[in-house]
Amino acid sequence: MELGLHGKVAMVAAGTKGIGLAVAKVLAAEGALVSVCGRDPSRFKGALGQIGDSARAFVADVGRPDDLMSWHEGTIDALGHPDILVTNTGGPPAGKWTDMTDAQWQEGFESTLLNVVRMVRRVHPEMRRNGWGRIVHITSLVAKEPNVMLPISSTLRSGIMALTRLQATELASEGITVNGVLPGHTMTDRQTHLAEVRAKTVGGTPEEMLKKQAEEVPMKRLAQPDEIAAAVAFLSSSQASYVTGVSLLVDGGLTKGLG
Repeated sequence: MELGLHGKVAMVAAGTKGIGLAVAKVLAAEGALVSVCGRDPSRFKGALGQIGDSARAFVADVGRPDDLMSWHEGTIDALGHPDILVTNTGGPPAGKWTDMTDAQWQEGFESTLLNVVRMVRRVHPEMRRNGWGRIVHITSLVAKEPNVMLPISSTLRSGIMALTRLQATELASEGITVNGVLPGHTMTDRQTHLAEVRAKTVGGTPEEMLKKQAEEVPMKRLAQPDEIAAAVAFLSSSQASYVTGVSLLVDGGLTKGLG
């Protein structure tokens, strides 16, 4: 399938590792000009080597408005105004909600939800002028099935689901689609960290926790980042022109709810 991405400019948040890197790679392979950001510049050389020669990387923590502005303006200078935005944010700390402090909740709000609002706010004006845009929010299955060990993430990512629907409704007439991708258990650094937290909480080893998670999935395995990226690429494409407001589970059938 021709996705119609050749020459499109794409901004991929946290695109130097994990799911973000996988998304950047598949978009670049489809001909998009990709701009990624990350907080650790030591990852840039390796990431850019995988994404391609046309890609650009910027040091930015998208939870900081000044960093976000710098990444956006740097992208425009290097590649042009973005046609595609993929919001991909780090996960808040794990643990029981009774152990979470006000500071952790506030930080989670800044780094998981408010930064998504800010990113869309920056790219929207030019997408509106062009009459074309694709916005994809990468969140998590906990948006639909809250996890007691991820109270901040579960709460805020449910909020992103509502935001996705709201933005999709408001921007549809401007030629801009807004969708979400909700990954299930995916083999990333974040997944390894969560396995370590669970191991300390319930006993056992991180390896045992990962194995148990895989057994809970109907497909009996964890996802690979490129499997999540494939869904993001489709929703970023011209072929998805009549798909908007969707929060798409990519979880191997793990989530049981109908909603």
